[in-house]
Amino acid sequence: MDANTDRSRALKLIGRDFLQLQQQNHLDMLNYPVKVLQIGEGNFLRGFFDWMIYECNRQGLFQGSVAVSQPRPGGRRKLEQLREQEGIYGLLTRGIQDGRKIEEERWIPVFSKIIDPYAEWENFLRIAELDSLEIVVSNTTEAGLDYQLSDWNPSEPPMSFPAKLTMLLYRRYECYEGSPDKGLLILPCELLERNGDILRSIVLRHAEDWGLSPSFQSWIEECNLFLNSLVDRIVTGYPEEAERYFDQWGYEDRLLNTAEPYYFWAIEGDSSLESRLPLQSAGLQARWVPDLTPYQVRKVRILNGTHTLMASIGLLHGFTEVKEIAESTEWGKDIRDAMLQEIVPLVPLPLEEVTAYAISVWERFRNPFLRHKLQDIAMNSISKFKVRLLPSLKEYVSSHNTLPSLMTRGLASLIRLYHAKSVEGQWYGTCLDGKQMLLRDDPDSLMTFYQAWQKVEDGEWSIRQLVASILGNQALWGEDLNRISHLHEVVSSYIEEMELIET
Repeated sequence: MDANTDRSRALKLIGRDFLQLQQQNHLDMLNYPVKVLQIGEGNFLRGFFDWMIYECNRQGLFQGSVAVSQPRPGGRRKLEQLREQEGIYGLLTRGIQDGRKIEEERWIPVFSKIIDPYAEWENFLRIAELDSLEIVVSNTTEAGLDYQLSDWNPSEPPMSFPAKLTMLLYRRYECYEGSPDKGLLILPCELLERNGDILRSIVLRHAEDWGLSPSFQSWIEECNLFLNSLVDRIVTGYPEEAERYFDQWGYEDRLLNTAEPYYFWAIEGDSSLESRLPLQSAGLQARWVPDLTPYQVRKVRILNGTHTLMASIGLLHGFTEVKEIAESTEWGKDIRDAMLQEIVPLVPLPLEEVTAYAISVWERFRNPFLRHKLQDIAMNSISKFKVRLLPSLKEYVSSHNTLPSLMTRGLASLIRLYHAKSVEGQWYGTCLDGKQMLLRDDPDSLMTFYQAWQKVEDGEWSIRQLVASILGNQALWGEDLNRISHLHEVVSSYIEEMELIET
C-alpha cells in the first residue's frame, strides 16, 4: 500500500475531502525531502513555524518537509495523533486584523516524518545523515534550554534537548567527515534572550563533558549557525468550541489548532540566509536583522509592558480579562494613550514602525476569541514591572523631565494590590472593593509588602512612609526608586486617593 493510500485513509477518518487536498498539491508537500528537524510537537510551532513552512511550500519557494519529534516523553500522545492524521492538521486563524474580524482555516501538511526519540532513538539520529537536512527548529519552553549533566551513551536518548542535539550533530559530523558545508541552521524559538547563544554554549559544554574531539567542537562553532530569534504570536491550541466548528464543517479534526492573526519573527542573522529559509520571499512577517535588541525592547515594553500595566490597574479595579479592560470606558482609552504616548516614542526603532506595531498590539488585546486572564499576566508582577515598565518610566522622566502619568499610577496600583496577607500558606492581595485575590510572586517579596502594610494598619507608618520603604527596597527593584524625582510623592498621592475611595 503506497503512502498516498495511507493518507487517503487517514483523511477519511477525519472526514476531509482527499481529492480536494490532492488537487491543491498538499500531498506533494508531504513527499518533499526532509529539510527541517523540529523539536517540539506543541501548539506554538504548529501555529507559527509549520504554518510558515506551509506558506513557503505553497508558493513553491522551499520545497521541503519537516521531521517532527518531541522533547519530552509526555509528548508521545500528540505524535500518535499526528500519525493517525498522517501529519495533516487544521489551523484556525481568528481575531481582529486591520479593524475587521476574521476567521480562516488552513490545512497544514508539512510533517513527512514523525519520530518519538524515546522509542525510536536510532531513527532520530538517522535524520542527521540526510543530505537534505538544513534546519533544526525548537520550542522546548525556557526550561528546555538548560544544561543537565548527562552521561555519554549513544545507544540511548538523553533527557534534555541540548544533549540530544549534541548527539545528533556528532552523528552528522561523523557521517560527513566534518564537511564544512554540512553544518545546520539552528533556530531555537524558546522565549529567552540570546537563545541561540545559550543553546550553542550548552552543546559545546556537552561536547567537552563527553570528551568529543576538538575538531568536532570547532565544526560546531564554525560550520553551524545558532541564531538568536524572537517569536511573537499567541497560539491557543484546540478551541473550546471545536464541536461547533466540526458541525459547521462536516468533519472532525482532533489536532485543530488556533492562532491570532498577528505574528512576527525576528532572526539575528545575515539576509543571505533567506536563500535557505525564504520567509520574506513568501511575504511573511519575518526579518533577518543584524541586532535583535530593538525588537526585544519593542515586544517587552509595548506588548508585555502594557499587559503588566493592565494587570495591576485592572485587577485592583475588579476587571478579570485583557479584552474587558481594553474595551472599558473607564480605563481603555487611558491605557491605549499611555502605550502610544508614554512607551512607544522611547523604543529604539523608527516611530512609524513602532506605532504600527502598537496599534496591532491593541487589536490583539481586543481579540474576541481570546480570554486572556489578568491574573495570569500578574504572576511575578514585581520582576515584570522591573523589566517591562521601569526602563520606560525612567527614560520618560529623562526625556520629559516629568513622570509618565499612567505608568506611575500602575506602580501605585501594584503597591496597593500587594496589600498582602497570608492564608493557609497562600498569599492574597486586596482589591479596592475589599475582595481578596491570589498573588503568585516571590515569597520574600510578598513578605516585604506584608510587613510594610502591617505597619500602616498598626498605625506605625503613614502611606508615605510605606511608599518610601517599598520604593527604596533595592532587593525588589535593583535600585532605590526614591531617587527618581517626585516619584515618591506622586505614588503616595495615588495610593492615598485609593484608600479614600475604599472607605
